[in-house]
Amino acid sequence: MNFTQRFSVLPAVLLVAALGLGGCAGMTHQEQGTATGAVIGGVAGNVIGGGLLGTAAGAAVGGVIGHEVTK
Repeated sequence: MNFTQRFSVLPAVLLVAALGLGGCAGMTHQEQGTATGAVIGGVAGNVIGGGLLGTAAGAAVGGVIGHEVTK
């Protein structure tokens, strides 16, 4: 995937993330931090590493960081 293709998909990914996080109203502050960290980490992992493995690794690391930051 080249640079132009990657950033044409980015608005759709951000929209899905925003809609998904809209369902966080009943979550605790720490659960929201974990979910937000996972989403941001997944997007960053996809941009940096690309593919499923980069996305999954970024989401895992982001979720752990988000969980720890919001303790």
